[in-house]
Amino acid sequence: MIYETKTALILRKDLAAWQMANVSAFLAGGLAGTHAHLMGEPYRDAAGRIYTALIREPMFVYGATLEELQRTHQRALSRELVPAIYIEPMFGTTNDADNRAVVAVAPADAMNFVGIGVHGPRKTIDKVVNGLKFLS
Repeated sequence: MIYETKTALILRKDLAAWQMANVSAFLAGGLAGTHAHLMGEPYRDAAGRIYTALIREPMFVYGATLEELQRTHQRALSRELVPAIYIEPMFGTTNDADNRAVVAVAPADAMNFVGIGVHGPRKTIDKVVNGLKFLS
C-alpha cells in the first residue's frame, strides 16, 4: 500500500547500536504522539488477547553525518515541518525535563543532532531526505 504521507527517521551513522535503537524509539514515539493518524488499530491473536496498536505505515530509516542531519533539519524547517529531534547532550540526561533543558540551550543553527524524525506529505519528505542513503 502506498500512503500519501511518509515518515523518516534519520540517524547519525556513528552511533552505537543501543544508541540507534534508543533514539529511534524516542523519535518514533514523538512523531506518533504528534500525528495521531500514524497509529493503526490494536491487534488481537487467535485466543482473543489484545495487543497495542502499532504505527500503521512504514518508517524509512536513513543514516547521516552530523552535517547531513543539520542540512536535513534546515530542509524540514524550510518546509514548515515540525521535526522530532534528539541531540547528543540528551544521552547525559535521565528525564524529559532535563532533555528539554539541554535542547533549550543548544545553538539553534548548530545543534549536535544524533537523530531527526519527520512526517508529512510523501513528496515533501522525499525532498527533505534527498541524497541520504538508507541506514545499513
